[in-house]
Amino acid sequence: MNIWVDADACPKAVKEILYRVAERTKITITLVANQYLQTPPSRYINSLQVKSGFDVADNEIVKRLNAGDLVITSDIPLAFEAIEKGGHALNPRGELYSLENIKDRLTMRDFMDTLRASGIDTGGPAALNAKDIQAFANQLDSFLAQRKNLKI
Repeated sequence: MNIWVDADACPKAVKEILYRVAERTKITITLVANQYLQTPPSRYINSLQVKSGFDVADNEIVKRLNAGDLVITSDIPLAFEAIEKGGHALNPRGELYSLENIKDRLTMRDFMDTLRASGIDTGGPAALNAKDIQAFANQLDSFLAQRKNLKI
């Protein structure tokens, strides 16, 4: 299993957790972004810079994703594509997307886009806080523990 990170908008605190997880679990983590990313030196942490453009990083993640891989993203369409391809998706607030909840999230996202396009101010997500970071760390640990138990 590999972990793919939609790194352009990934919060620094989440990246720091992922760096520690890579070293602890020896799972390869690849951060994909359209800008240069400085990462700690590690054989388990990679960065991949892609060209700028709409969904270029997302498309590269989907292209390289294998069934069973995990994608860290707050991008609902990317999470949907990862799940369709047999992967898993976790957002930086600790929500693990699944076949059961991703279609509802995609529908809500599309609805909010329609509202914004018609001029309605829908606001944005609340700022990431310590509770969100802890929820992410807990969900990631739980996910990895379940994966480890499945292999035994």
